[in-house]
Amino acid sequence: MNYQAELNDYKQQIANLYNQRSSSYDNSDWHRQIAHHLVKYAKLSPGQQILDLATGTGMVAIEASQIVGTEGQVIGIDISPGMLSQAKRKTKALGLSNIEFLLADAEALNLPANSFDHIFCSSALIWMSDLVGALRLWHRFLKPGGLLSFHAFADTAFVGGVIEQKVLEKYGVSLLFSKPTGTVEKCYDLLLQAGFEEIDIQTEQDGSYISLEKAKGMWLDNGSSPIPGQYPNPLLKLSSEQLAQAKVEFDVELEMLETEQGIWNDVTIFYTFGRKQVQTLRQAHAESY
Repeated sequence: MNYQAELNDYKQQIANLYNQRSSSYDNSDWHRQIAHHLVKYAKLSPGQQILDLATGTGMVAIEASQIVGTEGQVIGIDISPGMLSQAKRKTKALGLSNIEFLLADAEALNLPANSFDHIFCSSALIWMSDLVGALRLWHRFLKPGGLLSFHAFADTAFVGGVIEQKVLEKYGVSLLFSKPTGTVEKCYDLLLQAGFEEIDIQTEQDGSYISLEKAKGMWLDNGSSPIPGQYPNPLLKLSSEQLAQAKVEFDVELEMLETEQGIWNDVTIFYTFGRKQVQTLRQAHAESY
């Protein structure tokens, strides 16, 4: 399978961001932990066919490949060459032969229908341009009875983003961040709209105290960074003076949250699962055309 990622400006910004992060991405114990939990909850079996979208450095894909074994197959997709380079390096070191990594856009794939037992999207759904459209596309790739799994984050998660949203609303700027997947109900509704059934959402309360300095560092500077699901970056609407004033207000808001332990950084996670309906013969025939 050969794919080339033809990216629009929004997707290229995301690819550039993760290229920059690729060399240090695996330093995060948190990323490894939630990737492991997603695979664990999925209850994979030997011999299954797996698609891992926005695979990054292959955390989910590699663990899945070790479960499905030599009779199974894993395909990992990402738009960042830097992240895929790390994934391939780890796969080679582990001697895994049942896994393939492809440079491609998860929203622009042309894969055969009914091909995969399980599709993962770990920590990346909110980066998609069209959430329901992406889910419907991935639904098509699943075998009847196949399962989709993704991480979503509560709209209370990541204190820097929450405070930045609050401050920038005063300037007429609305940042989405995790809002589209910010509640159990929203995750459920997204899967329902995309045609999934047997929807199951496991909520894990997570978080930690972080320093005031680290919290202040979460500010998305001058609009140069991509914003999940929004292009162009809404911060570009503001003047440099407005951005500077908003940053002052952001810092003040965080200072008000500081305690002796630091600032609480909520990271509530929704482990979200939806199943493709087992088709009748008529449905299967119709989808093949």
